[in-house]
Amino acid sequence: MTAASTDPSTPLRTTSLRTVVALTPVAGSILFPLLVPLLMVRVSITAGVIAAVLIGSLWFIAMLRTAEMPGHS
Repeated sequence: MTAASTDPSTPLRTTSLRTVVALTPVAGSILFPLLVPLLMVRVSITAGVIAAVLIGSLWFIAMLRTAEMPGHS
């Protein structure tokens, strides 16, 4: 037995991480096309462009942070 298998919070932590990994692409792909045009119409084109840059950057960072990469040998 390893220390990780005796920790009761490990399955919950793994499940929540998998949920974040699964929802990150979905959240960005839904939020981006809804929020940017809405801001462009309701506020200004500048607000839409700023939102596009911020959402795109944060989405990219979140995708990199939650990426599941194979281990190196």
